[in-house]
Amino acid sequence: MDTKSSQTKEQDYERSLGFLVHDVARLMRLAFERRVRDIGLTRAQWFVLAYLIRTDGQKQSGLADETDMEKAPLGKLLDRLEEGGWIERRPDPDDRRAKRIHKTDKVDPLIDVMPDVTGKVYEIALAGLEADARERLVDDLVTIKRNLLSSQNETDQE
Repeated sequence: MDTKSSQTKEQDYERSLGFLVHDVARLMRLAFERRVRDIGLTRAQWFVLAYLIRTDGQKQSGLADETDMEKAPLGKLLDRLEEGGWIERRPDPDDRRAKRIHKTDKVDPLIDVMPDVTGKVYEIALAGLEADARERLVDDLVTIKRNLLSSQNETDQE
């Protein structure tokens, strides 16, 4: 294979939207993971807690859907969070078989700390972009997300 052809293909991957979105998300997760390690949480654990902060008291199945996690791995993660005192499982008043997942008071101090942690990751990621370019990037990503959700809803209705 000639060098010019392989360089062109490599450059195509570097500018591929799907590859870029995935790679940027992966790198941001790694940067975030390094910063939450001192708190005693993994990034995955914080991710679940962040969902519970917004919608406390969910069933495990709903939480699995929202976090895009399989139920078994989420169950193990919840076991570790429960052992650490971050969450508690309570009976569902409407379904005796189900449990609802609730954050504990131990999570509350993180609500103030985590925006600083994420802010640092964002500053690193967005270094070199002017404020208007940052806003435009977020606006464009929101549009892409909305388009994909709309497309998904259309496909579900077919």
